Amino acid sequence: MSHTPHELHEEFPNHSTRIHELKETNAHFAKLMDEYHEMNRAVHRAETNVEPVDQFTEEDMRKKRMVLKDELYRMLSAPADG
Repeated sequence: MSHTPHELHEEFPNHSTRIHELKETNAHFAKLMDEYHEMNRAVHRAETNVEPVDQFTEEDMRKKRMVLKDELYRMLSAPADG
């Protein structure tokens, strides 16, 4: 399969250590990350016409991906528990 853009580590390269840490220690973060990856791959398949959808569905998928990415970023940017 071709490279899927918008992978989380590429979106937030300065947070790669924190991504790994939260994925291992925070079940909510891990769940959101899985949902993000699933939605990201679905958007990529739609954009490349592997699994075409109508433009409104594709737009909704992009919006859901953005909401997930925003929440993940909020969690990544929060101070680490001391």
